[in-house]
This record gives sequence, structure tokens and C-alpha cells, in this order.
Amino acid sequence: MPTAQHRVLFVTDLAYQAGGRRYCDEDIFLTSRLREDFDVALCHPLDTVTLMDAFDLVVVRNSGPVLHHQEAYDAFRAAAAERGTLVYNQLTGRADMAGKQYLLDLTAQGLPVIPTVDRLRDLGRLPEVDEYVVKPKAGADSIGLRFVPRDRLADLSYDGVLVQPRVPFRYEVSFYFVDGSFQYALYAPRPDRRWELERYEPTPADLEFARLFVEWNTLDHGIQRVDACRAPDGELLLVELEDLNPYLSLGLLDDRTRDAFVADLKTALHRVLATKTG
Repeated sequence: MPTAQHRVLFVTDLAYQAGGRRYCDEDIFLTSRLREDFDVALCHPLDTVTLMDAFDLVVVRNSGPVLHHQEAYDAFRAAAAERGTLVYNQLTGRADMAGKQYLLDLTAQGLPVIPTVDRLRDLGRLPEVDEYVVKPKAGADSIGLRFVPRDRLADLSYDGVLVQPRVPFRYEVSFYFVDGSFQYALYAPRPDRRWELERYEPTPADLEFARLFVEWNTLDHGIQRVDACRAPDGELLLVELEDLNPYLSLGLLDDRTRDAFVADLKTALHRVLATKTG
């Protein structure tokens, strides 16, 4: 008689349209592989609270920016906390999962991040450049992002926005981790084509940089993507620490790397589920 498998509710929005990425393809592939170890059902983020009690674990993946369903996401977080629901990623992330405040915190701590302020009186802490990036604290997928010349910064409303210098970076690079274990890195050689990615071989210094932020986040279990840019002087600066539902670009990986990622993810999910039964 076959052994009963753990039931996993996989939260995704297969219809979400993202520029330069096909979320649905990634999640169709992932769930096809997770079914080798688990009983898996997919659901839209709006249905999570209604369905999750019938499952052993909720996996939040490519569900789109939560600002499109903020009320439902907040209800899910509250219900999961109240019911003791196992969630992957766990819901204690200090980075994008909690908004963009972490960019201000990391700037204040002097860590290698693009300098960020949220008050007019703090503009002097930013380097003087011709143009600045202004984006919502609750933003995602570049929604609401705009470029503002220096002489217009004083005219801004600083309610709910962040200001950063527009860094003339050489390229962007992303480092992918599962439960703190490095998996692979990809980069965009052309700054104007963020999602045309190629394999990147990180140096020991690159990995030390990325691990600094993964460890800062103190997640026991979860997938994290550390997005950075290479400044003209060669320094890496953090752009974003995505700890909610980072797109993984699995379709760009070779079979060996993709299989290793899936194996590590399965191991991570089994480890989380063991806390329920152990």
C-alpha cells in the first residue's frame, strides 16, 4: 500500500503577466517536479485562506506583487499566524516581504547597498548625481518607479517613497539561495535589458557579499534572491533582497543546475514538514 505523501498548497497566479518573464511556465515546471515527492495543488492567492487548512504546507511562489491583492495577502498572513500554518517562505522575512524599509535600515548600517533616504532633510546623505530614482516603499516590479532630476527633488512629496541616486552600473547580477545555500547566479550584461540573463560565475568576494544579506535576513527556511549592481568602480551594491516570491529564471539554467535546485528545494520542504510531525 503506497505511503501517504504530504499535501502542499502551491500559491501562484498563472495568469499574471510580467515583463520579460513567464511566471506560469516556471510554476508549471516546479509543481511537476514537486509532485514526485508531494501531493500538490495549485491555488490563486485570493483563495489561499479558504483552502490552506486542508494542506500540510503552503508554498508561496510566483503569485505576483502582493500590492495587487494586499488585503487578501494580509488576511493570509494573519490566518497563518493564528492557525500555526507552515509556510514556505516563512513569513518572518525582513526584506521585500516587509516592504522597502530594509533599504533605509541597511543604508543606516553602512552596508553595501545603493544609498537610500525617505526624507527631504536627508538628501545630503546621497551622492550628487544628475538624476535620482524615486520609488514607492510598497512597490514591486518597478511599479511607480520614476527618474527625477536633482533640481526637482525639493518639489517631491516624500510620503511613502524612497529616493536613491541613479547609479551608472555596469550590469545587474542576481544570486539565488535555498535555505541559505547558494544555488546559482545570473546576470544581465546589458543594463537596459534586465531580464536577458546569462549564467554568472561568482567570485568568493561576490558570494561573501550575497551571503551578508541572506544572513542579515535570518530566515530559517525560504528561497531568497539577492539582486545587485556592479558600480563603475567594481563594487557590488545591493539593489533588492527578494524574500517573498522571487522569480527564479529556471528556464535559463542547464539541466544539471536546475535538477540540483529542485533537489535542494525538495529537501528544504521535507525539512520544514518534519517540524510539523517531529
